[in-house]
Amino acid sequence: MKILTAAAFGLVLSLQAAFAADPVFPPASRLGLVPPPDMILSKRVSGFENEERAAVITFTELPPGAFEQLASGLNKDALRKQGLELISRENVKLGTGSSGVLVSSTMTKPDMGRKWLLLVKDEALTGLVVAQVIGGRDGYSDAQIRTALKSVALRHDVTLEEKVAALPFRVAETAGFRPVRVIAGTSVLYTDGPKDMIKAVEQPMMIVGASRQTPPNSDEQRKQFAQAALYANQVIKNVRIERSDSFRLRGQDWHEIVARAVEADSGQPIVVMQSIRFAGDRYVRMVGLTREEQRDQNLPRFRAIADSVEPKF
Repeated sequence: MKILTAAAFGLVLSLQAAFAADPVFPPASRLGLVPPPDMILSKRVSGFENEERAAVITFTELPPGAFEQLASGLNKDALRKQGLELISRENVKLGTGSSGVLVSSTMTKPDMGRKWLLLVKDEALTGLVVAQVIGGRDGYSDAQIRTALKSVALRHDVTLEEKVAALPFRVAETAGFRPVRVIAGTSVLYTDGPKDMIKAVEQPMMIVGASRQTPPNSDEQRKQFAQAALYANQVIKNVRIERSDSFRLRGQDWHEIVARAVEADSGQPIVVMQSIRFAGDRYVRMVGLTREEQRDQNLPRFRAIADSVEPKF
């Protein structure tokens, strides 16, 4: 009886070990891995983190055709421009039959530390998995991080609804728009019309996205920040700002811009509304685009969407 009990106990332990080795997938992510010890799912990003060890692993999903271009950029000179010193680069085989390129590097700026980049090649997507440990070697060892990265697995059954639900914000009022795409787990594209792929702003659309970048503090700095973000938008050109206002709403600071512009590829005249909601050390940016002749119809709808966005952080 004792032998049976010991055997049963051993079986339980072996089963627990097997289950522990299964990949863990962040909400709505098609990428997952077996995390290093004591790393937990992050509430801030799509990935895992351990704050005490200043360590984080993040996932980004990109189109399948992006792999070759990104892989060609994982070289010593390109990485150095990003503040990274290349230690090693190797081709790897992953557990689910996918292949990838794994780069190990040290961080030289703005923070000292170590960074690993895994580029995953799959017919359904290109995955970018980034692991980072700030400071010295009291976080995780190179072997621990590399083992975790090589355990990356893919799944292909994540719905658009799951991806929207996992975003770091909630959109309570969609004003007749519908989501068509979630980008990098932080942004969502809405449109009103039958097409999911929109060219030349043939349908009105709005992108809502959260950022982990720390925003400026003063109203004047936020105004400059907001205008720079608008001018950097490569979808539009010939931007002419009509108004650029800072205000407070529901206890938080906002900056909003309404501008005329031209759609870059087609030359179609459009109107842009950009609203940025500052929430502590992060912000949510909302950009609505509509054809000029539909301005009066769609600007109030963009405003309704922006007012309803509630950050989860």
